[in-house]
Amino acid sequence: MGLFSGKKSEQRIAQAAGTVTLDDQHYTISQVVDVLGDSCPRPQLMTKKALSHAAPGAVIEVKVDNPTSMEAIPPMMPELNGSHLGTVKAERYWRVFVRKN
Repeated sequence: MGLFSGKKSEQRIAQAAGTVTLDDQHYTISQVVDVLGDSCPRPQLMTKKALSHAAPGAVIEVKVDNPTSMEAIPPMMPELNGSHLGTVKAERYWRVFVRKN
């Protein structure tokens, strides 16, 4: 069974309705990638998968509780044709917001 096969993967990338305000800009979230409890490299791979299927301009929220993964996502955006919009600390995890260019 591959890394992205099976129901677990499908449930981890979900369509979302909602908005977020970052630096006085309002964004509509089109997808949420839930990688809570996962360690490197899974959060980065799931983020890459979500961006590869996203439409240009789509905003993706990545919920991550692994500090190393949280720090690794923003620098990988240029090579994935994406932009890091911001990271917000929630109670037990980070919400990393990225956009497909």
